[in-house]
Amino acid sequence: MEKILIINLGATSTKMAVCDGDKVLLEKNIKYSGEDLKEFHDTWEQSDLRKQDILKAVKESGVAIEDINIIISRGGNCRPIPGGIYYINEDMIADMKTEKWGVHPTCVGCGIAVDLGKSLGIPVITMDPPITDEFEKLARYSGLKEIERISSFHALSQKSTARKICKEKLNKNYEDLCLIVCHLGTGISVGAHKFGKVIDGNNALDGDGPFSSERAGSLPTGDLIRLCYSGKYTEKEMLRKIRTAGGLVSYIGTNDGFETENRINAGDAYAKEVFDALIYQVAKEVGSMATVLLGKVDAIALTGSFAKYTYFVDEIKKRVSFIAPVFIDPGENEMRALKEGALRALRKQEIPQTYVREK
Repeated sequence: MEKILIINLGATSTKMAVCDGDKVLLEKNIKYSGEDLKEFHDTWEQSDLRKQDILKAVKESGVAIEDINIIISRGGNCRPIPGGIYYINEDMIADMKTEKWGVHPTCVGCGIAVDLGKSLGIPVITMDPPITDEFEKLARYSGLKEIERISSFHALSQKSTARKICKEKLNKNYEDLCLIVCHLGTGISVGAHKFGKVIDGNNALDGDGPFSSERAGSLPTGDLIRLCYSGKYTEKEMLRKIRTAGGLVSYIGTNDGFETENRINAGDAYAKEVFDALIYQVAKEVGSMATVLLGKVDAIALTGSFAKYTYFVDEIKKRVSFIAPVFIDPGENEMRALKEGALRALRKQEIPQTYVREK
């Protein structure tokens, strides 16, 4: 029996799926409006609402909740750990609730998964959470002793794409190759994958690397400090500027790639210049990761929502294809990755690790 329940919470959505082996019986994206959520102070308070909606959707799949064999949830903000599959246990949930390593609705998804798993007596797992940390020592240096570079990237998406490219395009194991993987979405992360470990990459949330549709990426440090102390913005407003009001939003007022392409096709020269700058920065980050791998790169992979845009992908390929062959795996692939992880656990191809709280 290989019946799987997949849970993936976002700020205003609950993505879930029920699978029987490789077959997807139901995949659903439950949306919530501001009105639906106005009575809750935070996402943890939404647990019962989200849980009941998941249970209703499971019924729609034709599978009884009692027949589920394993639950997998997209990972949340626990302490940094190496990539792989982990049991979601009370230690992991306790660390998430401290919010020491950040806050994300996926933490609540993990909590719901644990509650359901307890009642059903089945394993509950996660894999490759966003705080996956496999950095080499040199990658942690920032230039100021008080600040350490951290691993914060689209680990689930990147590792899933890397495994897929290695298997389907290169006919080799992920653990035997060196790749550069770019997740191109609301945030952009570029990782150097060396023999199954992501040894370096940019902080895709609020650190460095290319700007994206919403995020500012690397900024000139002195100018950023002066802007912070200009008196125009609070700390909260500055964090918003670099996380959700930077990139394309800052320059052309939209985070929509299709809208940007349409503007370009309609002759908007400025929109094209901004899009070209984004492409330029992604390619430059790929080149940077190539040096991390000493130029020994077996493949470059592009994934995420922006990998759907022909112009965007073609222009990146022009700049980086001299490094290694470029493969495209467009769109969001989190649900696929979670299904594959659950199957590896059920089939004992990968034994889940036990999470232990930070001492």
